[in-house]
Amino acid sequence: MTTLPERPHTALLLIDVQVGVVAEAYARDTVVATIAGLVEGARAASVPVVWVQHSDDNVPRGSDAWQYVPELTRHEPEALVPKSYPDSFEDTSLERVLAEAGVGHLVVAGASTDACIRSTIHGAFVRGYDVTLVADAHTTSDLSRWGAPAPEQVIAHTNLYWKYHEGPGRTAAVVQAKEVVWP
Repeated sequence: MTTLPERPHTALLLIDVQVGVVAEAYARDTVVATIAGLVEGARAASVPVVWVQHSDDNVPRGSDAWQYVPELTRHEPEALVPKSYPDSFEDTSLERVLAEAGVGHLVVAGASTDACIRSTIHGAFVRGYDVTLVADAHTTSDLSRWGAPAPEQVIAHTNLYWKYHEGPGRTAAVVQAKEVVWP
């Protein structure tokens, strides 16, 4: 039901599953293993996998922290989209990459729930994409010492509100990884 009718395809969008981003993340190993399963499933179904890679002062481009976690390996010709802002569409090639692949539906996984995941799912939705958030395939670090809820609450709340997110001509959904059905 995307508002991008000329884009009937689905892509798996992996956001910032980088060494420095998920080093202290809640349930890191379980989430990364779940994401690895999504990557395998997407590849088996010939669904494009799009890798987004953040850089900033805390995760400098080219550093060990900037690298994707070793459990996940990008294959050629899977797209790699560098970014510097929380919304993966902001000042990046993501829109062009998705348009060239005819993608109107995104299945989203990665980190960090309370920043780049939320920004990107909203950014995609307002741009006309259908957006499915994989409930058990995104994570965040514990920022409670700065007043944020505990990470498991951030994740649960994001899953809850995205499940009920609405807009004309688009769908927002939340599913467990085992419920993802690749076209």
